[in-house]
Amino acid sequence: MPTASGGGRIDLHCHSSVSDGTRPPAEVMRRARAAGLDVVALTDHDTVAGWAEAAETAAAMDGGPRFVPGIELSCAQDGRSLHLLGYLFDPGEPELAAELARIRDDRVIRARRMVDRLRALGVDVTWEQVLALARGDSVGRPHVARAMLDAGAVATIEEAFTERWIAPGGRAHADRYALDPVRAVRLIAGAGGVSVLAHPKADKRGYVIADEVIERLAAAGLGGVEIDHPDHAAADRSHLRDLARGLGLAGTGGSDDHGALTGDRLGRETTAPAEYETMISVRPHPGRRAR
Repeated sequence: MPTASGGGRIDLHCHSSVSDGTRPPAEVMRRARAAGLDVVALTDHDTVAGWAEAAETAAAMDGGPRFVPGIELSCAQDGRSLHLLGYLFDPGEPELAAELARIRDDRVIRARRMVDRLRALGVDVTWEQVLALARGDSVGRPHVARAMLDAGAVATIEEAFTERWIAPGGRAHADRYALDPVRAVRLIAGAGGVSVLAHPKADKRGYVIADEVIERLAAAGLGGVEIDHPDHAAADRSHLRDLARGLGLAGTGGSDDHGALTGDRLGRETTAPAEYETMISVRPHPGRRAR
């Protein structure tokens, strides 16, 4: 099990081209080393397909960084999106594996619906274009948005994520299957892993998770809260730190890097070594079911 004893720079949130980043897993690891990271977690959306390549690359590099296997799970709370980071779990655990397959399958169905709706609105995008942009097995809205940009329907990626297009309530938006977050916390624990709530106060992207929800997830076995994130204001970081401390949760940090889409910002936000040790200390033994 990776540890961070003795210090180091730790980034616990980044993405590769296996989901919606622009860099292959091997390049993510090489860039992590160039950024001076000692520990890095690959947390692609709803897939672990990049783990083997990332781990192999990390193992072949003298001096690290150490690779932490992770994921960013799609969840929903009261009809709103909620993202859960999971680490150090067994992806072959049957119940969790079945849910990951269902989420990935529904991602494809959803993306195809959005393409159909865009075409009905006169946008010249095709399913084949979206698949080519995805390259991995976790197709999503960012790939649809990039196809829209290539087609000239929008001037920026951000413009695609508005109610005019593919934001919730938008003309081409389509709903998708997502896990109940309490169940997701327990699934990760049941597979021997630990979960962390991703960017809970990312107000500028319209993503804010109430403290009461965080408290409920903590009672279900949540291991930490992501505090140091590029989309978190200073006041929200301070508030989350106090909340996490009161709930006995680790306070983590991560760049949420998506390669060129986010300016290659690996290492921009990091996790303190002591907080990383706190997070992995609550990790259950593999096979032990969550309460």
